[in-house]
Amino acid sequence: MYPDKIFYEPSALGYELGRQMRQKFGQVPWIPIVNHNNIEQLRKKENQEFASMKKHLIIGVRKSLKYTPNHKVSDFLAPYTSSGCSAMCLYCYLVCNYNKCSYLRLFVNREQMMDKLIKTANGSDKNPVFEIGSNSDLILENTITQNLEWTIETFGKNKKGFLTFPTKFNMVEPLLPLNHRGRIIMRMSVNPQEIIRNLELGTSSLTSRIAALNRMSDAGYTVGLLIAPVVLVENWKKMYKRLIEQLSDQITEKAKKQLFIEIIFMTYSYVHRAINKEAFPNAIELFDNALMTGRGRGKYCYRADVRAMGEQFLREQLSQKLNNVPIIYVV
Repeated sequence: MYPDKIFYEPSALGYELGRQMRQKFGQVPWIPIVNHNNIEQLRKKENQEFASMKKHLIIGVRKSLKYTPNHKVSDFLAPYTSSGCSAMCLYCYLVCNYNKCSYLRLFVNREQMMDKLIKTANGSDKNPVFEIGSNSDLILENTITQNLEWTIETFGKNKKGFLTFPTKFNMVEPLLPLNHRGRIIMRMSVNPQEIIRNLELGTSSLTSRIAALNRMSDAGYTVGLLIAPVVLVENWKKMYKRLIEQLSDQITEKAKKQLFIEIIFMTYSYVHRAINKEAFPNAIELFDNALMTGRGRGKYCYRADVRAMGEQFLREQLSQKLNNVPIIYVV
């Protein structure tokens, strides 16, 4: 990503990372803002400008560092160095939170966030796992900030705790030589290539994601797979069957020995439908009244019977092709 303009909180320039970004992107317009969470001139833009807004970069200071307990791969969801993304996945859950303002935001107070991770880990009676990528894609962010490289080496020096993050990108080369000391868990999000091409705009291809997972495993990282989100579009069984076959064929035996799988079915919303209709008028319609039901205010999910049928199909396919890989949860 190379931003077309940067909106920034002036206080961000008081941090080393903020000054680095100012020097790196000094040739693009820098527009001062009061609060990265409420940029009025962007909030008032039309939905059809969603894609162009993804070219912007927002730089600020993260105020809230509150951890949320989690009971899946991690013990805590930990606010970290970015939120939002420059990619344009048509189902992105961040759109539910940020609407069309789901562009990439960088937070420059990384030392403060790292200090809390280390203190929380050392104060625990076990080795807690912290999810640091729940609101962004840290592999993508790393191409701009090198924050993930700094994070892995800094946290790796600690004697307790683990960090985990998901990604849809393949740019892992800078991470391979790092001394991570076994304290990092990377989870690669995968979908059939047809879904990646049509719904996960601006992300890496399936083949390159699998190759990146293998390279990270070879470098000693713990790796996992997210089949996420499962999208029940036309011919979905054929596509996901082929996906699982490709995973079985292309993931190395070394990676398979310590692999685990998460499965997440798509949640959609009224906000998604409104933005996609105006910003991507030729895109696939993801709302299916025959398969979906309401889930909270303005959200949709697959009906329980539909999701159960989808889960059964995926479990059957995985048992045939990746039968030694545990499925740790399905939601």
